[in-house]
Amino acid sequence: MIRPRRPRPMAVLARGLTRSWAWLRDTRGSQIVEFAVALPLLVVFLVAIFDFGNAFAVKHKLTNAAREGARFASNQPTTDLSSDTAGSTGSPEAVATLVGEYLLANKLNDCGLSNPGQQTIAQSGLTWTYTANSNGCPGTLTLTIERGYTYTIATSDLYPAGINVEATRVTVSYPYKWQFNTIFQFLVPGGGFAGNSLISSVAVMQNLN
Repeated sequence: MIRPRRPRPMAVLARGLTRSWAWLRDTRGSQIVEFAVALPLLVVFLVAIFDFGNAFAVKHKLTNAAREGARFASNQPTTDLSSDTAGSTGSPEAVATLVGEYLLANKLNDCGLSNPGQQTIAQSGLTWTYTANSNGCPGTLTLTIERGYTYTIATSDLYPAGINVEATRVTVSYPYKWQFNTIFQFLVPGGGFAGNSLISSVAVMQNLN
């Protein structure tokens, strides 16, 4: 009877080292692990880029809306400043409606600003403050119209004593809902931050009438 020859210890060791080296060289498993770790971070970066880009776009639209409101108000007769009737020429209500319709035309929720029945008005002197938070708005939109706002032009050769200019200042504060907060809470359960922020824009136009 011929017994099989046992492998020499050095041959067994070499064979084991060869298999171990081949297993270490196989990086398929490590690539999956690396992808699983990097994927959440990649999603966070993508959502953050989209969210901040959208916030800048909203800021741009609010700036244009404030300018349109200030331009419209500055061209209206100042004799109508005491009027707060919806639709009156030069009334603050007409300015608020214009700003709200501009937001809607640019695909922003006006929170009911363009609807007199969905807004609250507070007046102090020649300053009107409109607030609205309906139509699924994430917060309160505030529109401030200062028809008696004044600023001073510095002394120059043209105006040796300077000059006070009567103008209209329109301020829009818009509640912006961050989408990044949803992803943050998904990655860190129980964590998070304020999901809404107020984005404000101001425009000033000299009263022409």
